[in-house]
Amino acid sequence: MADDETAADAEWMTSAMLKAFANPLRRRILRLFSRHEHLRAADIAAELEVPANSVSFHLRALADAGLIVEAPEHARDRRDRVWTSRKGALNVGGPENPVVDEALGTAVISAIAEEHQDLFRRVIAWTPEYVAGRTAEVHATFSQRTIRLTEAEFEKAMIRVNDVLDDAQKAHDDADPAGRHWQIDVIGADDTI
Repeated sequence: MADDETAADAEWMTSAMLKAFANPLRRRILRLFSRHEHLRAADIAAELEVPANSVSFHLRALADAGLIVEAPEHARDRRDRVWTSRKGALNVGGPENPVVDEALGTAVISAIAEEHQDLFRRVIAWTPEYVAGRTAEVHATFSQRTIRLTEAEFEKAMIRVNDVLDDAQKAHDDADPAGRHWQIDVIGADDTI
């Protein structure tokens, strides 16, 4: 991190978080939380079509790792367990905070990269419908731009991109029926990669 603002906003994944996040079903569960403010095990089981007892096991693992927390204010009664995800972005590791288990950190990064490749494949599969004019609805975008920046300038630009996305999310009216969930992957690489 190049400046104090970035370092103050960064939260580094613990080994427990990395271990929990390495599981594919747990990552699917966490993605559901980006679409719902809070969820019960039964809601997740139905949406992902997996057994509720399996979901409960994985919810406990995510909670133990600090990736989700209970939301009792949304419970129907004392026995009802409702969960919400923790807020904010997480960093896997870096020079300021290296991962304790390098293999685990690499496995998490590899899993994230595979999911990104899957997203990119889905965008490519949809694109012919749009570019050929068979649909006017926008479901994805792909743009590419190369700019010359220092590392510090690049980090500041990424902070601004995330601030813009945070502002857009806060301004959104959840009651608007036209609202859809968008997965946004931002890729940035310099000319040495």
